[in-house]
Amino acid sequence: MKNPEPRKTVAAPAPARIDTLDSLREHLQWAVELEQATLPPYLCALYSLEPDHNPEAAEVVSSVFAEEMLHLALAANLLNAVGGRPRLDTPQMLPPHPRRLPHSDLELSLLPFGPQALEMFLRLERPAPRQAPAQGDHYETIGQFYAAIEQGLRELSERLGEQEVFSGDPARQLNDSHFRHTAGRLTAVRDLKSALEALEEIVEQGEGTVRGEVWDGDQDVFHPDRDEVGHYYRFRELQLGRRYQRGDTPQSGPTGEPISVDMAAVRPMRPNPRLSDHAPGSAIRNAQEEFNRTYCTLLNQLEQAFNGDPGTLGAAVGTMYALKAQADALLLMRHEDGTVAGPTFDYVPPESRS
Repeated sequence: MKNPEPRKTVAAPAPARIDTLDSLREHLQWAVELEQATLPPYLCALYSLEPDHNPEAAEVVSSVFAEEMLHLALAANLLNAVGGRPRLDTPQMLPPHPRRLPHSDLELSLLPFGPQALEMFLRLERPAPRQAPAQGDHYETIGQFYAAIEQGLRELSERLGEQEVFSGDPARQLNDSHFRHTAGRLTAVRDLKSALEALEEIVEQGEGTVRGEVWDGDQDVFHPDRDEVGHYYRFRELQLGRRYQRGDTPQSGPTGEPISVDMAAVRPMRPNPRLSDHAPGSAIRNAQEEFNRTYCTLLNQLEQAFNGDPGTLGAAVGTMYALKAQADALLLMRHEDGTVAGPTFDYVPPESRS
């Protein structure tokens, strides 16, 4: 009997490279979608916290949310710089939860603050392993996705020339004079150097410095005497109940002062709320629909700001305060099972927002 022939191994297809300007613009629009997708989960966790009883947890989640807004603006700057047009006010921005992070397998849910939410945030902000490949689609970590964009920017700039790649109108760039709510920098993108600075800001704030440290290179916005740690490590602090201090590493974990979380002072929001859970015209559904109209108004204001009208950022800040008040009202409405209502983040067409 003949020995069977050795089985042939089929190599996995190599990830598609970003090798055209159209592909680069497409991926940068995905970056805008990615950064927006993180906002609803962070807002739900923040809204569920009673800040008077959980000041440290509220500080962490609110600081991460503010920096995700910065990352959204940086992604828009990058897209504008290469001649694209950031889109936010579209139905695809707000599919029903639970949902996938755009072009990833990571699932996002709307959850109250707690162990399940922290695990989701840690998966979301997980640092890329050392020597991990760049991944422009179906990425394992956000860092690998942005590494693919960096790779595309470098290669296209070398092949086509920076002037051809960075053809966008400089007047559409936002900078620190337009948005100054975090310790990070809102870099105006005009060439490869500034584009790489913008990407570095996004990645380091999320997962720590590229040297594999826990620090993100900024000072803590709430405690200027302390260095700030990346998003992943801020959530590890809350999970482990202790802060990082100088000398700590990802391997050692945090060894500094204790950080406390009072789980009894977290509003028990129903996970992944849905409009369909409530009859049309009911108090909870009316409040959820009002919140959705306001959130979609915020997306529209941000889209205008990213497309040449930075003055609408001021209006967007006012809309954020309205959202907070509407969410607070929702999270006081109780269901029969003891949970409280929460926002659904459904898309509302512009003609239905008045």
